[in-house]
Amino acid sequence: MTFNSQQIIQEIHEEFEQMLDFVTNDAAYQATADQIERGLFTRLLNLGRQLLQLFFILRSEHSSRESVTTAEGARLPYHQDRKRDYFSIFGKIPIWRPYFYQVHIGSALPLDAELSLGADSYSDMLREMAEYLDVYGVYHKVADVLERFFGLHLSTRTLQEQVLTDAEDVSAYYEQKPAPEPKAEAEVLVVQADGKGVPIIVEPPEQQPVRLGKGQKRGHKKEALVTTAYSIATAPRTAEAVLHSYYNLQATNETPSDEYQHPAPQNKHVWATLDGKDTALERLALHIQHREGSHIQHRVALCDGCAALQTRITSHFPDYSQILDFIHANEYLWDVANALLGEDDPKRLPWMIQRTRQLLSSETESLIEELRTLMALPPTSATQRVQLKKTANYFERNLAYMDYATYLARGWPIASGVIEGACRHFVKDRCELSGMRWSLTGAERLLHLRAVAENDDWEAYHAFRKRKRHERLYHLPYPASESLEGLALAA
Repeated sequence: MTFNSQQIIQEIHEEFEQMLDFVTNDAAYQATADQIERGLFTRLLNLGRQLLQLFFILRSEHSSRESVTTAEGARLPYHQDRKRDYFSIFGKIPIWRPYFYQVHIGSALPLDAELSLGADSYSDMLREMAEYLDVYGVYHKVADVLERFFGLHLSTRTLQEQVLTDAEDVSAYYEQKPAPEPKAEAEVLVVQADGKGVPIIVEPPEQQPVRLGKGQKRGHKKEALVTTAYSIATAPRTAEAVLHSYYNLQATNETPSDEYQHPAPQNKHVWATLDGKDTALERLALHIQHREGSHIQHRVALCDGCAALQTRITSHFPDYSQILDFIHANEYLWDVANALLGEDDPKRLPWMIQRTRQLLSSETESLIEELRTLMALPPTSATQRVQLKKTANYFERNLAYMDYATYLARGWPIASGVIEGACRHFVKDRCELSGMRWSLTGAERLLHLRAVAENDDWEAYHAFRKRKRHERLYHLPYPASESLEGLALAA
């Protein structure tokens, strides 16, 4: 081996003495706080590398070099020490391990299993830190952060490959994850689903044009269906209370006094897949099966009016009361108000308040009749008639899902803000930045890891992943030991 434990222990003592001198010598009395902090950080990384190197040396020195027995009962004699590189947050470190080998029988590296080393050279801590940055930021920026602050050189390809590998067990993790405790749930179980386009790489033809024609693109979008499930407490309110809140109206003597605190979603679980609506909804249905129980009193499904999605929700969630997202419905009214009155007309807001009141009071049928009547009245223009017809048809098609007065009286949610936020934040903010194009597998795996982060399952998932990897690589139980991190923090 290149190093022995006594040699590196001496180097560690020297490094520590140099760190003490760095903060106590005469130059330190003239230094800025920033200069000392940056210098210490660099030295601490070097000290960490040396300490980790010492750990590996000690483990190798204490490893037996007596022959080992394979699972089939064959004996393998010690052959030599073999080196592999280990890329940690402190930098690259060599590991020397005893190697056992017998011609025509096989080989073994028992220390690899004892240390639960992965198939590649990158440490779990390094890859987990990089992947957490990956799910929230673009790959080349993550590589820049790692190099700028840690001096680590990871290519964007390496970062992408780590995500592909480490997201393989996400589905298995959620299949075995226990459902929330009933006492941690609220009485209304809510499911939501919506789609968001992800730009996908198209396989190029053999002869690509030098310049694309008008409207041509080198990629296309594929829908990622985002689903979420959560429980929430009932919050009965009146149409007037929602109206005043939605339009931020000033209080008057006639303002309803039934103000309420918006309950927060409990145990929110988000997911996204590019495998299609049915695949996404089947998974969502399986997820909520584990959350069912006597503590769930109401079941609600919120949707934005997509007919294909509504049909599938009815099929997959037959016992759920489907509700058309009130915000989407009201946006159709805004389109009518803008077409009839224009965006600057002072009569537009009063017109909207009255029609929104009708929506919230479950007077949608009379509202549809009013819209169709306006279509026939002069001097309605062709453009106005198109918008009036579009909104009337939309309301008519969704009438069964627009009994808002009943939903409000029962304390159910009527807006799909959770899923709208998920589509924007969960998919668009990561997958639709300028110039981005994704492979199907690359986008799917990234969204899976992003779900782990968004569901606050990061540490639990990676603990599960490391155990599954260990079982696959070594066919042995994961090394069980008391949490060294906990011991270090408690010291």
